[in-house]
Parts: sequence; structure tokens; C-alpha cells
Amino acid sequence: MAMVAERERERERQRRRLRWLCRLTLLGAVFTALVVLAGAWTRLVDAGLGCPDWPGCYGALVVPDAGRAMAHTPEVPLEAAKAWMEMIHRYLASTLGLLVIAVVVLGASLRRRAGYPWWLSLALLGAILLQGAFGAFTVTLKLWPQVVTLHLLGGLAIMGLFLWLHLRLRRLVAGVASPPPRRLTPLWAAAVVLLVGQLALGGWTSSNYAGIACQGFPTCNAQWWPALDWAEGFNLAQTVGPSYLHGQLHAEARSAIQVGHRLGALALVACLLTLGLRHRRDPRLRGWLGMLCSACLLQAFLGIANVLLWLPLWLALLHTAGAVMLVAAMLLAVWHWRWPAARCAATTRRHAKGGQPWLTAS
Repeated sequence: MAMVAERERERERQRRRLRWLCRLTLLGAVFTALVVLAGAWTRLVDAGLGCPDWPGCYGALVVPDAGRAMAHTPEVPLEAAKAWMEMIHRYLASTLGLLVIAVVVLGASLRRRAGYPWWLSLALLGAILLQGAFGAFTVTLKLWPQVVTLHLLGGLAIMGLFLWLHLRLRRLVAGVASPPPRRLTPLWAAAVVLLVGQLALGGWTSSNYAGIACQGFPTCNAQWWPALDWAEGFNLAQTVGPSYLHGQLHAEARSAIQVGHRLGALALVACLLTLGLRHRRDPRLRGWLGMLCSACLLQAFLGIANVLLWLPLWLALLHTAGAVMLVAAMLLAVWHWRWPAARCAATTRRHAKGGQPWLTAS
């Protein structure tokens, strides 16, 4: 009897830990979205180099006074507002790193449990460490576009990993049993690839300051096909520095980036609308694909508005928020495609105290 009671206590501890992990991963997804937006705002107000060093700011953990900043880096005068914006972003990112560590530590004792997504937790830890390196390189390489773009993609990837881990843990907590997940069809795979490509194009557009390289829409500088320098606009082997603040590319190269971003958006919208029409009769997917298509159309509208209104800061930030929403919508749609008819194996067996279902392996 003592052994039975001990096993029951251990199961209850695991249940509590899984519920905490569910909450933490959902918090992590939301908090990562906020960190991504804080990073976008830092970028939009040209505060990415507000602190010329890393991880401190003029050698300090908080923004120093002008005298200490001048003594540390005399060639870079202190702009306190930009320095604080950059440091706040770093503080938020550091907090996010602690949250990832908490998820890994709490899940370590569950790693041998059937169905526990331990490798996904380790992937999340690896992603946050890599993202920290990209944050350092963003400063030390003076806003090199390749690094800035990867830094944006890394933030969105971490948010996606948090969300996917949360969905996996919810299934485990609920005791969900279902057939093996369905594979992505070519159309689904194309939608995912186009979305990742479009996110990369958006980051490349922003990091090269090409957001309003084309005036007007749908034309570019009053032409349907203006002079475009594709080779220079998408030269991934460009030299580093000395600083990419405000960009270094000439007008034709920036126009090529902007046109490429527009063409990518057109391809993504067409693919997602096709996907929505393909599954319009599926009641389990219709709502999720409707949300995905709506998010994509809203994001396209925000992009057009940014061009026509000359990239106001608040609207540019909304465009980044639209990208975050689009990633979340895509992940949720893919999740419900892969597991279309999950059933709870524990709906008839509730825990006597808390009314929670008994846990079974997913």
C-alpha cells in the first residue's frame, strides 16, 4: 500500500509540473512576441547601436552618464533615450532566456516520460543561446543586414517553438490519444516555405532600409518595372561595416529588395487562399485557415499602407506585429491539420480531488 501511495504522489507531482509547464510555455510564447516587438521598435527608432558595446552599455550594466560614456567610447556620443531603449530590449531578452531555462529545468525530471517533448525543450534552449549570439553580433557587426535578418527570424522561431511546445504539453496534460500525425501535403509545405521566405524578405527589407524604396502602389516609383539591381540588392557576401545604420545600398538595389518583398507577398497570399479553398469543406480546419488567410490579408494591407503613408513608426510596428500573428496562425493551422481528430482518452476518468483527467502518454 505504501508503494501504491508513493506512486500516486509521484503522478500528482508530475501532473502539477506539467500544468506549470503548460502555463510557462504559453507565457513564453506571448512574452517572446513582446520581445520581438520591442526589438522592432528599437530598430525603427535607430536605437540598435544606442549602446556601442555588448552586453553592457559603455561598459556598464545600466546606461551611464555622459561623462562615463565619453570616457569609455569617446567616438560614440551618448544618446540616453536610444541607449535606454537598447538596454530595455536586452533586459527583456535576458528575462526570456531565464524563462527558457526554467522550462528546461522543470521538464528535466519528466524527460523519460512517454510522450514528453524533451528534445523540443532542448531545441528551444539551443535557439535562445543562438539568438543571444545574434544579438551580440548585431551590435559588434554594426547592424550587418545578414545578422539583423537572422536575429528577427530567430525571435519568431523561438516564439514558434514555445507555442508548439505548449500545444504538445496540452495534449499530454489532457491525456489525448490520437493516430500518428498526418504528413504535410505539397500545398501545405509550399505555404510554410513561402511564409519563411517572406519573413526573411521582410527582415532583409527592414535591415537594408528599403521599406519605402518604391514610392506608390502597385507601381514602384510610377513604373511597373523600374530599374532594379537584383545582384547588389541580394548580395549576401557584402563586406562588413563600418556601420549599416540607415543602409549602404543604392536606390536600384533597395528597389529590387522592395519589389522582391512585394512579389513574395503576392505568392504567399495566393498560396494561402488556395489552401483555404482546398479545405473549405473541412469543419475542423475551416476556422483555423480562415484565421490564417485573414492574418495574411491584413499583413498585406499593412504593408501597402506603410508604403503609401511613408512608413510611420506606429504602422511599421503594426506590420511587425502582423508577422508575429501570421506565424502563430500558421502554426495553429498546421497543428490542426496534422492532428485533425484527437480524442481525450481520459474524459471518463477524473482525478478525485481536482477533477483533472488522468495522464496518459500521447
